[in-house]
Amino acid sequence: MQDLPPWTRAARSGWTHTGTRRPPFAQEPGPGQESVWDYPRPPIVASDSREVLITTGDQTLALSHRAVRVLETASAPNFYLPPEDVQEGRLVPMSGHLFCEWKGRAQYFEFADAAERGTPVAWTYREPFPEFETRAGWYAFYPDRVACFVAGERARPQAGGFYGGWITEDVVGPFKGDPGTARW
Repeated sequence: MQDLPPWTRAARSGWTHTGTRRPPFAQEPGPGQESVWDYPRPPIVASDSREVLITTGDQTLALSHRAVRVLETASAPNFYLPPEDVQEGRLVPMSGHLFCEWKGRAQYFEFADAAERGTPVAWTYREPFPEFETRAGWYAFYPDRVACFVAGERARPQAGGFYGGWITEDVVGPFKGDPGTARW
């Protein structure tokens, strides 16, 4: 288990948008839609029994009905799949990592059989912070690097290249990742 460094505590306390009040620039959700501005900060983990399919070319990389969505103010949901539902042998760890102030240190993964190495397609938190420990080892995928589907709908990637959020018709923004949105 990772301890919370002081700078992480400081980062967590620095957010102005926490899901308690939708800002004036937020889109109004229609029937059957959610606003990412109603998601809380700190984020929550919500079970999702819809079919989640990850493909590359014509091959299935993951298929699950046990995914969870991580819902955080201003961000498109990140879908995490249990390792049992992912063809882990098709992925290999990469050097480098990312750090989330809510989940901890993550490990990137690329395709094991990729002709061109160096592009992460997935990540996982092996030893996350306490709030995320029940999802240790679960995989999330970048929808701009592999095809990600929720109940048959192909997810669009969250802007910015860094964020791995999945934009589907049931969520409205605007979404963090566009220029000028770093402190949302």
